[in-house]
Amino acid sequence: MATTQDRIDETTTATDELVEKHRSLRQDVWRQFKRHKGAMVGLVLLAIIVFATVFGPIIYGPDPFELDIPNANQGPSADNPLGTDNLGRDVLARVLIGGRISLAVGFAAMILGTVLGTLIGILSGFFKRLDGPMMRVTDLFLALPILPLLLVVIMLFREPLKDAFGPELGIFILVVVIIGVTSWMQTARIVRGDVLSIKEEEFVLAAHSIGAKKRNVIMRHILPNTLSPVMVSAALGTAAAIITESALSFLGLGFPADFPTWGRLLFDAANYLQLSPMRVIAPGVLISLTVMSVNFIGDGLRDALDPKLRSK
Repeated sequence: MATTQDRIDETTTATDELVEKHRSLRQDVWRQFKRHKGAMVGLVLLAIIVFATVFGPIIYGPDPFELDIPNANQGPSADNPLGTDNLGRDVLARVLIGGRISLAVGFAAMILGTVLGTLIGILSGFFKRLDGPMMRVTDLFLALPILPLLLVVIMLFREPLKDAFGPELGIFILVVVIIGVTSWMQTARIVRGDVLSIKEEEFVLAAHSIGAKKRNVIMRHILPNTLSPVMVSAALGTAAAIITESALSFLGLGFPADFPTWGRLLFDAANYLQLSPMRVIAPGVLISLTVMSVNFIGDGLRDALDPKLRSK
């Protein structure tokens, strides 16, 4: 005969199994995400880069904008770990402060592109009469040569925005808006495909049958079920935005010379590669590491949000 202790143990085991079986979606996603070694490495690496760019200029002493002409183009030393540029400014300090701007542009442009793409994707998939026109506009944007378009728009609107908001804020708004407006198409197509499938589910049809407003159906049923692919697209969009900003700055069409970004630092250092290679290596490595870590995080999110993998 089973003793009281045996029955208690059996009950405890059954309870633990029930709790394990009914884990929340957040717990399942995090558990699967932790299994992806590349995603965890990318998360840690991105956290280090963000911490360094946010708090590094505060902790590290030298002023990134202070000129010291007698010590121009110096190699790495105890006072200047990455050397100095052609105007004697500390390279490490400028790399850290430039990271703030590059990351801010990347995240802001990603948010704009993701919101715009999600909105267009939901409207296109949910309202049949909007599907054709919106998807044709999406196809048109996909067919445009993005880099030449960016160059033309920046040349047209650079001076008016600088006059209206100042050289720094004006260029920041211009770069963020132009990158966000030209990076929403993939998100829109992904969200549209999900909406076309979700709106035929029984819980959505039930909501329609009880007279729920379309706005409520979208906000309560459609939008929450499209967040998984949107999160993955947002992660990958951040990397694309950082690369685009760096390319524009490297071409000399981004931020002004006294407003450093990683791309602008590469542009300024291109003519001093042999004389001071760290001026090119430092921002280039940080761009590569940031993009790589964000891509790893995106891969991890994609696997973690896959229901087939979460069920394992």
